[in-house]
Amino acid sequence: MQKILITNAVPADVLAPLAGLAEVIQGPAGGRLMAREDVLRLAPTLQGIINQAELIVDAELLDAAPQLKIVANVAIGLDNLDLDLMARRGVWATNVPDAFVESTADCTIALILCLLRRIHQADGYVRSGQWSADGFQPGLWDGVLLAGKTLGVVGYGRIGRAVARRAEAFDMRVIFHSRSPSEHDGYRELDALMAEADVITLHTPLTAATRHLIDSRTLAQMKPTAFLINMSRGPVLHEKALVDALQAGKIAGAALDVFEFEPEVHPALLRLPNVCLTPHIGGGTRESRAQARRLCAENIAAVLQGERPLTPVNDPLLGL
Repeated sequence: MQKILITNAVPADVLAPLAGLAEVIQGPAGGRLMAREDVLRLAPTLQGIINQAELIVDAELLDAAPQLKIVANVAIGLDNLDLDLMARRGVWATNVPDAFVESTADCTIALILCLLRRIHQADGYVRSGQWSADGFQPGLWDGVLLAGKTLGVVGYGRIGRAVARRAEAFDMRVIFHSRSPSEHDGYRELDALMAEADVITLHTPLTAATRHLIDSRTLAQMKPTAFLINMSRGPVLHEKALVDALQAGKIAGAALDVFEFEPEVHPALLRLPNVCLTPHIGGGTRESRAQARRLCAENIAAVLQGERPLTPVNDPLLGL
């Protein structure tokens, strides 16, 4: 029987499409991911791999896995996959383009509210016992009203548009920047968006063109009252440049769910009160994770049966 590896432990029901088709080797329990050296050790026997987008699929891995037919990312992002090399080696690559859209958009709005309403700071204030000592003081924790503010969405794909729909429900005005210019009246060139928006949220994929898309130059375009949210990939934002802007008071605050050197975080960010930090939880709901894993299993099942996967991002049949 063919062998499939999933780099962490998951509920059996999401792997049901593989029943009778393959032996599934699961990663370690407790939410941990399988170490790369363990993947390489198992690689010679594998026909498929499901991973959480943490596994770098490069020449080393492909050389070690001559029977490999498909790698399925439990993620929208693809920056861990060498798509061209995989296609030339006859290995399909897939992602889950829709599974995490709504949950990531929800989390984006949650971080905007947390940051602008200072919820993370107020929570710490209550937990510290200081509120008991101070008593109720109207105005001490006043934040910023969303209604009437301009949200700038950088990266206007599925997630960016889902965030925009939610923001409009809060009576925010939405402008956006996308890779391709648009005639829509909400479209802005990046510098214009950075200067106009009260809240800027990042949803672009990580590519050579978007690495450090937001750096000291683009941050300098922002209003001193504006806030920045990164829900895309850590290296889209130059973290040191963000720290410099925050420390100099050039922007009002930031919320980050992803980090340039993840899971390491710039130490200055940990000390800044006007920063909200979360450990890459944007798409992480029970429902979205189950949907994504099942789609990965369905993609692999299709390939094992000689069919095209449902959501391919390369095409080994054409070498693309």
